Amino acid sequence: MLLHVLCILFFLSHSFTLNQEGLILHRVKLGLTDPDRFLSNWNTQDENPCNWYGITCDPVTNTVNSVSLASINIAGPFPTQLCQLTNLSYLSLYNNSINSSLPLEISTCQNLHHLILAENYLEGLIPYTLSDIATLRYVDLSGNDFSGEIPKSFGNFPRLEVLSLVSNYLNGTIPSQLGGISTLKQLNLSFNSFSPGELLSQLTELTNLENLWCAGCNLVGQIPNSIGQLKNLKNFDVSVNNLHGPIPSSLTELTSIVQVELYNNSLTGELPSNFSNLKFLRRFDVSQNNLWGKIPVQLCDLPLESLNLYQNQFEGSLPDSIARSPNLYELKLFENRLTGELPKNLGEISPLQIIDVSRNNLSGKIPASLCANGTLSELLLIYNSFSGSIPREFGQCSSLTRVRLRNNLLSGKVPSGFWGLPHVYLFEIMENSFSGSISKSICKMTNLSVLLISKNKFTGSIPSEIGLLDKLVQFSCNDNLLSGSIPASLVNVSQLGRLDLHNNGLSGELPLGIRSWKKLNELNLMNNWFCGKIPEELGSLPVLNYLDLSNNQFVGNIPVELENLKLNKFNLSYNYLTGALPPFYAKELYRYSFLGNPGLCADLEGLCRDQGKRSDYTWLLRSIFILAGLVLIIGLAWFYVKYQNFEKVKRGMDKSMWTLTSFHKFGFSEEEILGSLDEDNVIGTGASGKVYKVVLGNGIAVAVKKLWGGMQKEGDSCGDVEMGGIRDDGFEAEVETLGKIRHKNIVKLWCCCTTKDSKFLIYEYMPNGSLGDLLHSTKASLLDWLTRYKIVVDAAEGLSYLHHDCVPPIVHRDVKSNNILLDEHFRARVADFGVAKVVDTASKESKSMSVIAGSPGYIAPEYGYTLRVNEKSDIYSFGVVILELVTGRLPVDPEFGEKDLVKWVCYTVDQKGVDHVLDPNLDPSFTEEICKVLSIGILCTSALPIKRPSMRRVVKMLQEVHAESKLKTAKDGKLTSHYREDSSDLGSTL
Repeated sequence: MLLHVLCILFFLSHSFTLNQEGLILHRVKLGLTDPDRFLSNWNTQDENPCNWYGITCDPVTNTVNSVSLASINIAGPFPTQLCQLTNLSYLSLYNNSINSSLPLEISTCQNLHHLILAENYLEGLIPYTLSDIATLRYVDLSGNDFSGEIPKSFGNFPRLEVLSLVSNYLNGTIPSQLGGISTLKQLNLSFNSFSPGELLSQLTELTNLENLWCAGCNLVGQIPNSIGQLKNLKNFDVSVNNLHGPIPSSLTELTSIVQVELYNNSLTGELPSNFSNLKFLRRFDVSQNNLWGKIPVQLCDLPLESLNLYQNQFEGSLPDSIARSPNLYELKLFENRLTGELPKNLGEISPLQIIDVSRNNLSGKIPASLCANGTLSELLLIYNSFSGSIPREFGQCSSLTRVRLRNNLLSGKVPSGFWGLPHVYLFEIMENSFSGSISKSICKMTNLSVLLISKNKFTGSIPSEIGLLDKLVQFSCNDNLLSGSIPASLVNVSQLGRLDLHNNGLSGELPLGIRSWKKLNELNLMNNWFCGKIPEELGSLPVLNYLDLSNNQFVGNIPVELENLKLNKFNLSYNYLTGALPPFYAKELYRYSFLGNPGLCADLEGLCRDQGKRSDYTWLLRSIFILAGLVLIIGLAWFYVKYQNFEKVKRGMDKSMWTLTSFHKFGFSEEEILGSLDEDNVIGTGASGKVYKVVLGNGIAVAVKKLWGGMQKEGDSCGDVEMGGIRDDGFEAEVETLGKIRHKNIVKLWCCCTTKDSKFLIYEYMPNGSLGDLLHSTKASLLDWLTRYKIVVDAAEGLSYLHHDCVPPIVHRDVKSNNILLDEHFRARVADFGVAKVVDTASKESKSMSVIAGSPGYIAPEYGYTLRVNEKSDIYSFGVVILELVTGRLPVDPEFGEKDLVKWVCYTVDQKGVDHVLDPNLDPSFTEEICKVLSIGILCTSALPIKRPSMRRVVKMLQEVHAESKLKTAKDGKLTSHYREDSSDLGSTL
């Protein structure tokens, strides 16, 4: 307060040096927060405000006519004083944190031509007095929090050319009075929660209209045939609505049209045939409808840039004329009923970047011209009947990033150059009849993440060059004719999560060093000729849960280290293993894991030949002595390593001061933690660092996250972190968030430890890992419906605490199944707050995010047009988690095509029914309860943020589901309950 008074006194003492407009702008500055000091030159050192930042003056009158303060992070109420600038014609406060209602007095800006207030936090009703500004030509209020109806007075604008209200919370219906703005050229109303209404015929009277954007406006009914009257219309977007009926033939009368977006509606019928008048049409998207018939030849005759007809019922062949489109870069026709061949010269003159004709009935050869211009990045042809070989020209197509040729009739050798495309991250050619060997040029695929070549006729050995693919996550080449051994270099691929080589002719011993596969989840070597002993290193793989070594020639004892694994699939049958079973596996539960090994001995029927007829005490004693010697040697080696590590840590402690900041009472020291951070204890590696499991002297386990890079300034502690490195590793956000919150469903941060060189976060240990790892692995059977339901309620309560009980609220920004951890009783904790943000609801001064935070498949759709942080984005991500739990599906899966889980669920429920999305592993007796939870997930993932319930409401709805089910069960033993009236917003979701 004192500082504010001093500023005013200083201003008054110098005001005599400024003119009247300078005084006005000074008052504006005092009403705003300017953390980045963009307005620092708005002072008396320069008495001419025409020289100030963002100010432009008329060269004749020398008066202010433009104030442009876009994207400078200022905050505060709308500065009404600006309207006192009598000649102000241009005002832009775009992308700031202006956070009040827009006052009725805005109408005093009587000379304003342009009003640009998009991407702020303006709220309340849009002032009806705006139309009193007779000079207004351009109004952009997009990306705010305006609510209520569009004022009917807007029909009185005499000169308005652009009206943009995209992404607010407007309701009611679109007023017919807008049809009276005869000067209007752009009308942008997309992504508001209007009441269901038709596309008004009055709007078709706007003969000057060039852009009509009404995506996500809850439009119903049919597209009026009068749309053809808009002869100047260039962009027509009514996507993501509930329109039905045919596409009117008058659409082909829009002779100026450039872009038509009708996707994600319920349109039916055939496309109009007369497209010859649309000489300027560049983008045509009618995907995700119920259209049928043949693709019109006249449409393909146009110089299109993008043609999206996917997820309809089009049939027949693709017209050859599409190959003559000189600008075509995107062609998406997947999930139709197309037949015939692709045009032979497709791509020859077009700068084709994306072609996706998956899931049709196309046949013939793949045109060699698809990459003729060297621009093709995505080649998606899965589930068709293409035949012949891969064109040799594709070996030169270095622009490719995604290759999906799965399930066709392709054959022949894969061109050597095609094996070595440098930018490909997904290479899927499985389920064909390819022959030949895997080329050594595969080493050039340095960006490769997924390699799927299963179910072909590949021969020869796996080249050692595959060990150079350090980004490889999945390698599946099962059901081929491969021979030779697994190359030793493959152990260098530390990111490997799945290795499936079953049903080949591979042989030899498994390579040394497989302990480096810390992320390996599945290892399937069934039906090969592998020999030698099973490496005990397998027991050190922390996340391995699928292990199948059956039908090979492994010999020797089963390593007791395999007891360390938590396996859902375990099969060592039909080998030549001998000796006793490890005690953990000597149970009836695992009998079928060891069949066909006559040398194995255990009290399990059918495993041991001549069991009990003789006891080889000599062999037993010899084994005991050998084992004791090995234990002694291993123990001494372990003690030596631990002692060396302790000394190293101790020396490190002497060289640099550690700062320990605790958030809970605990009974351990930093020496005990730091002395246990060796590679054997790593349980996970992520973008921010490694995570270790440390068992303390008192028997309690903790998880220790050691962060990569990002040095901290000297003297900083965990409680008041200032990042001194270039890179933000999430340390500050995690400490600031978890250090001050307490909740049973938020992971507990015991303490943090920092030095100049390292940062450590010590958490409670979650023995069942993350929900994502468990749900999408072979251990998913552990998660029955009641367990899943409890997990989703726990996670919802944790997020509700962040949103509603923390002051100020906290937005997690990276909600996903991998950030929900499970304790020994499958109780859930929300974790990983590295990108969390505090939202100050009082001042709303939080910045826009410069980058999108989150993970693919979980990111809310509004990030496409705003980077604002709010709780609604968390709710969308949590809705995706609900859909994961109900369906058992990943949020992004190649089987979905271009869809993510949200779109796949909505589409499948609509087209096939709810039974086709439910996880078949769930008990069908809970189907009604599962469907209700699915409804909540769909509601949370609504495209419009305003339609998503609050997290407090989500918790209540989830709790009501089980409460009602139990009540109904108590009455008649059946799960047939329905939502009460206060939950009726879910009634029509499914």
